Amino acid sequence: MNELITSINDVIWSYVLMVALVVCGLWFTWRTRFVQFRMVGEMIRLLTESAVDTVGDQIKDNGAVGKKRHISSFQAFAVSVATRVGTGNLAGVASAIAIGGPGAVFWMWLIALVGSATAFVESTLAQLYKQKHKDSFIGGPAYYIQKGLKQRWMAVLFAILITLQFGLSNNSIQANTICGAMHEAFGWSPAWVGAALAAMALFIVFGGIQRIAQVSSVLVPVMAVGYIILALIIIIMNIHLIPHVFKVIVLDAFGFSQIAGGGIGAAMMNGIKRGLFSNEAGEGSAPNVAATASTTHPVKQGLIQALGVFTDTLLVCSCTAFIILISGLYQVPELNGIALTQSALQSEVGSVGPMFIAVAIFLFAFSSIIGNYYYGEANIRFITPNTTVMTAYRIASAGLMVVFGAIASFELVWNIVDFFMAGLTACNLVAIVLLGRYAFRLLDDYRQQKRRGIKEPVFHRSQLPEIEDELECWD
Repeated sequence: MNELITSINDVIWSYVLMVALVVCGLWFTWRTRFVQFRMVGEMIRLLTESAVDTVGDQIKDNGAVGKKRHISSFQAFAVSVATRVGTGNLAGVASAIAIGGPGAVFWMWLIALVGSATAFVESTLAQLYKQKHKDSFIGGPAYYIQKGLKQRWMAVLFAILITLQFGLSNNSIQANTICGAMHEAFGWSPAWVGAALAAMALFIVFGGIQRIAQVSSVLVPVMAVGYIILALIIIIMNIHLIPHVFKVIVLDAFGFSQIAGGGIGAAMMNGIKRGLFSNEAGEGSAPNVAATASTTHPVKQGLIQALGVFTDTLLVCSCTAFIILISGLYQVPELNGIALTQSALQSEVGSVGPMFIAVAIFLFAFSSIIGNYYYGEANIRFITPNTTVMTAYRIASAGLMVVFGAIASFELVWNIVDFFMAGLTACNLVAIVLLGRYAFRLLDDYRQQKRRGIKEPVFHRSQLPEIEDELECWD
C-alpha cells in the first residue's frame, strides 16, 4: 500500500502540481505587479503595528479593562506561521535534500518567491468573503468557493480534503517528528511521548481559537528567533563554506552535477513538494486563519500572510538547509528526516545539538498541531454545526492522529500527507484563479488610498457592487 501511494504521488507531483503551482505563482506575481517584492516594507509595517496593538490588548485583558475578544492581524499571522513553521522546516527540508539532493533547496526558494503572491491572493479573498462567528470571524477557501463560485459541492469537497490533510494526517506528521526527535535525543518511548502530546493538544484545542491564538503568539516568535540565531552562529562559524554551499545548490538544482539524467527532476519535485508542505502557499490552509483577523481592509491580511511565506522558507527553511549542507552529512544514505537535521547540528555544536533540535521540534511541531486542528475545525463548521461531530473531530485530530503518528513509520505518514495535499492544492488553485480578479481590484484600491495619503486604508462592500450582497463583514 505504501508503495502504491508513493507511485501515485510521484505521478501527480511530477506532471500536474509542479507546473500548476509555478504557473499560478507567476501569473499572480504579474497581475499584482510583483506585490511580494514591491510592498515588503508595508508588510513589515502592518505586522509590527499589529504586534504592538496585540500586546496592548493583552495587557488590558489581564487588567480586565476594555477586554477585547477579536483576533488581531498579528495573532492570525502567528497561528498561520505556527502551522507553516514546523516539521517541514526541520524534517521536511532534510527529507528533500536527502532524496532530491542540494538542488531541492533552490526549488524551495523559487516556490516561496512566486508562491508568496499566491498566498497574498488566497488570504485577501478569505478576508473578503469572511463571516461573523461568535467573538471572531470565520472563513477560508470553502467559504469563498461557495459564495464566489456558487459551487457548494466544490466547497464541501475542499472542506473534507483540508480536514483530512491538516486536521488528521498532518498532525500525524508533527507527532511522528516530535517522537523521533525525543527518541534520538533522550531515548524516550514514542508511544509515551505521543500520549503526552495528545493530552496537551486536547487541552488547548478545547479552548477554541482564542486559546490557540494566544498560545501561538507566544510560541512562534520564541521558537523562530531562537532557531534563526543558532543557525546564524553556525553560518558565521563556517562563513568560508557559504560560497561553496550556494555553488552546490545551484549546480545541483539544474542537474549539472549529475552524471546521468534525472537529477533535476528529483530536485524539482522534492523541492517544490516540501516547499509547499512548509510554506503552504496555494494550498488553501493559511486563508482559514487569515479570515479570522479583525482588520480595516482585506489587503492588509493578504500582505501579512505573504510575508509569512518569506519568514517560513527564506529564513527558517534556509537555516536548516545551510546547517545540513555545511555538515556534508546529506550524503550519508542512512540519514533522513529529523535524524539528519539532528546529526548535522551535532556535528557543528556537539552533543547538545540533538537535544536542542528535540526541544525546537517540540515547539515547532506542537504549535503546528494546534494550528492544524483549527483548519479542520473551521471547515467542519462549514459542513455542519453538529456539536457531536465537532467533539469527535477534536478527539480524532488532537488525540487519535497524534498517537497514530507517534507509532507509525516515517515513510507512511509523509506519503499520506503528500496524497491529500495534492487534491487540496488543486481544488484551491482552481478557485483562486477564477476569483483572483477581486483580489487584484482590492490591491488597486489599497494602493490608491495609500497614494492619497491615507495611512490605514478602509474597504466597504459597496466598492464591489456586483458581489455586495455576498459580503457579510464589510459594512
